[in-house]
Amino acid sequence: MGSTVITIPVEENQAAVKEKKKFQDSLPIICFLREMKSKHDTRKLTHSIKVGIALVLVSLLYLLDPLYKQVGENAMWAIMTVVVIFEFYAGATLSKGLNRGVGTILGGGLGCLAAAFAQEVGGIGNGIIVGISVFIFGVAATYSRLVPKIKKRYDYGVMIFILTFNLVAVSGLRAEKVMQLARERLSTIVMGFSVCIFTSLLVFPIWAGDELHDSLTSRFEDLARSIEGCLEEYFKFVAEKEKQSSFSFSPCKSVLHSKSKDELLANFARWEPWHGKFGFSYPWGKYLKIGEVLRDMAANMLSFKGYLHSSTQSSQDARGLIKEPCEVVGSSLAWTLRELGESIKKMRKCETTSLITPKLKSMRQELSQAISPSTLGELENSDGIEIASFVFSLMEIVDKVEELTKEVEELGERAGFHANK
Repeated sequence: MGSTVITIPVEENQAAVKEKKKFQDSLPIICFLREMKSKHDTRKLTHSIKVGIALVLVSLLYLLDPLYKQVGENAMWAIMTVVVIFEFYAGATLSKGLNRGVGTILGGGLGCLAAAFAQEVGGIGNGIIVGISVFIFGVAATYSRLVPKIKKRYDYGVMIFILTFNLVAVSGLRAEKVMQLARERLSTIVMGFSVCIFTSLLVFPIWAGDELHDSLTSRFEDLARSIEGCLEEYFKFVAEKEKQSSFSFSPCKSVLHSKSKDELLANFARWEPWHGKFGFSYPWGKYLKIGEVLRDMAANMLSFKGYLHSSTQSSQDARGLIKEPCEVVGSSLAWTLRELGESIKKMRKCETTSLITPKLKSMRQELSQAISPSTLGELENSDGIEIASFVFSLMEIVDKVEELTKEVEELGERAGFHANK
């Protein structure tokens, strides 16, 4: 029995595939999962679930009669603690929790003493003593919030101290009731804090230290690609430049605006306990210093934008005189940045003395020869000025890479990077 083969036209087959893909893309759940995957939102979903779990656990103080009889209406302080201190990063949660705990204890304790002393004096002196104590501690605590070091790490704790001290000191209750109320509220706050720490640190923790480490190492690759792309764009032929260019300065701008993120993550990372590859007292300050050098380098690279888009550009022949040495230096700079980034990423010592440092010295020599008087003498004044300016900008990047190499080497010594094998 013969078989009949039905040929499906290619156009119709492609149309069917497109229709099927369009139908799949229209499904809400598929769109949601694809968006999550593309934006790496699994951590956000994990954090949201963890907050929900913590809220359920502290709500048991209300839902279970035996627990409610013990804490009563003070259970609301446990719920409030979870809502207030549970942050995305484990270090941020720990920072806020400890600040809240210390601020509550100090504020409550000093407030109880002030209220008890005022009750001992009695009469009109009661209000005077409370007013003076509120004024003195309020002024001192508020002034301390303006000190940069305290504001960066302990601002939330000082604010909780002011709030707790004022509430306790001016409550107008008897000293015995003040002590009892402070003790009950503190116990429920400790319950909420314990639930937050347990959930944040033990259930799929999200570490600020890992985020800072990965973010910093990715910038080395971004700047390496930017150097290669910028030099390639600069030495393109005129006909090629008329085409749509794929080179963009966006990575440099992203590195340039990374300061606030680095400082925030470093502050949270200092609160985090030992985890993963990071031990106690890890030198997060060196990460901030390296990030600062990377931002300086990104700013230098952005200066190349003027050479690429200037209305009065040098001729193609003039650029051809420095093309070979500049491309050699550019590839060497990109290699160096990738090596330094890999050194931090894999936490291994970088062979700076035997490999990178000699390369940087040879780069300077090649660039100096590229703008020698004999080379520039063949060019017109306008072309010579632009070529010299471009090479000097490239030399500044070489200097920044040398500074960056020293910082990475110091980080390896302080953090105990293992030897490269």
